[in-house]
Amino acid sequence: MIVLGIDGSPHGPGKTAAAVAAVLAGAASRGAETELVSHDHPEVLARIAAADAVVLGSPTYRASHTAALRTLLERIERKPGAEPLAGTPVAVVMTGASGEHFLGTRELAASVAGFFGTQVLAPDLYFKGSDFGPEGGPAGRAAELAELHGQALVDLAAAVRGSAALGKLGPVV
Repeated sequence: MIVLGIDGSPHGPGKTAAAVAAVLAGAASRGAETELVSHDHPEVLARIAAADAVVLGSPTYRASHTAALRTLLERIERKPGAEPLAGTPVAVVMTGASGEHFLGTRELAASVAGFFGTQVLAPDLYFKGSDFGPEGGPAGRAAELAELHGQALVDLAAAVRGSAALGKLGPVV
């Protein structure tokens, strides 16, 4: 099983990449092959199409995900028969300076569920600055939640793979 993590930060690896990496570590603990790429990686669309599950990570800008991640999502195909995210399990991970921005995760989760027909792992993850330790990654309860979400994403991907009905769900348009 392949779990792809996408860092939607326009400023390079930072807290968002560390948060996504922590979720990927949880997926790897369940035997998944994992990879973390930037939203602008030259092969990101091909990697999304090859993945069994995807972790979408973004810093919170103006209570929403970044324009960089939005641009990537706009590039993902939705033609019938060529919908790489349809039915794909997705975990949403966002970071921000203030705890009040946690609701920004819902916009991203709703967008990928409704527009692409993904199976979104709930609840979403939101980490603020104090959730990170001195080494840069999630610490304490945040680290536990990231690992748990990675493990749950692998379980969700296995359930989708094992279900004819879940695998056939996609956007209803």
